[in-house]
Amino acid sequence: MKCPFCGHTEDRVVDSRVGRDGEFIRRRRECLKCHRRYTTYEYIEDVLPHVVKRDNRREPFDRQKLRGSILKSCEKRSVGVQAVDDVVADIEARLHERAEKEISSLELGDMVMEHLQKLDQVAYVRFASVYRQFKDINQFMDEVKGLLKDDKTKAPLPPRPKPAALSKK
Repeated sequence: MKCPFCGHTEDRVVDSRVGRDGEFIRRRRECLKCHRRYTTYEYIEDVLPHVVKRDNRREPFDRQKLRGSILKSCEKRSVGVQAVDDVVADIEARLHERAEKEISSLELGDMVMEHLQKLDQVAYVRFASVYRQFKDINQFMDEVKGLLKDDKTKAPLPPRPKPAALSKK
C-alpha cells in the first residue's frame, strides 16, 4: 500500500474491523516512514453478469439503472423507496446465485415484472408498457385484462367517496 502523504510503500496495520454486514474490511494503517495514519477499505469485487440487450449489445449490469427504472414505474404510487431497494437487492442476489456471465434484458425484465406484480399493479403495467414496447391501446388492455384475470381472489375496491358539496355563500 502506498502512503497517501509521502508515497512510501511500507506500512503496518494498526487496526482491522469488519464493516456493516461483513461487506468490507476497514484497516487503519501507519506509514513506516512519516508515521502518519490513514484508512483503507477492502471490498469483495462484485461479479455481476453483463446484460444482453435486444440489439445484442452487452452492458455491465447497472444496479442504479435497474433501481431508476423501477422507481420511475412506481412514481406517484404508494410504494416506498425501501420496497424498491428490496426488489433490486433480491434481483441482484438472484443474479449472484446464478453465477452466469450474461443475462438477457428480457429475462431481467421478467424478474422485475414478477416483483412489481406483487408490489403494485399500476407500477407493473407502467413497467410492462415500456418493457414489452406496447404499440397500441389493445396491447395495453390485454395486459390489464391478464392482471384482472390473475387477480380473482382480490376483493373489489370500495366505492370512491363522493366529494363534499361546495358551500354557497
